[in-house]
Amino acid sequence: MASLIQHLYSFRFGIFTFARGWLNNLEVHDYKLACWLCRLIPASCPFERVIKFWGGNVVHIPPLCHVNPLYEEVVNLRLRALCYLVDECGCDIAGFI
Repeated sequence: MASLIQHLYSFRFGIFTFARGWLNNLEVHDYKLACWLCRLIPASCPFERVIKFWGGNVVHIPPLCHVNPLYEEVVNLRLRALCYLVDECGCDIAGFI
């Protein structure tokens, strides 16, 4: 039983290691891909909320994106896409921010 748990644990982190490597090595050299990535990946965490009741804050839900084990890599990919649009294509990225 212990070896099964260890195997599943190592398999899970092996997948994350593979995904991190793939995301970090993904190069953006296409205008359409860069625009699609900038639209797909949000600039800020969409899960953060403040619930108000009668004008007062009742509950604050913190940003949950940091729980994602691939958060840093995804944000870095969005930044590379934005840099490609500005540096190589000369586009205005105000609509993506």
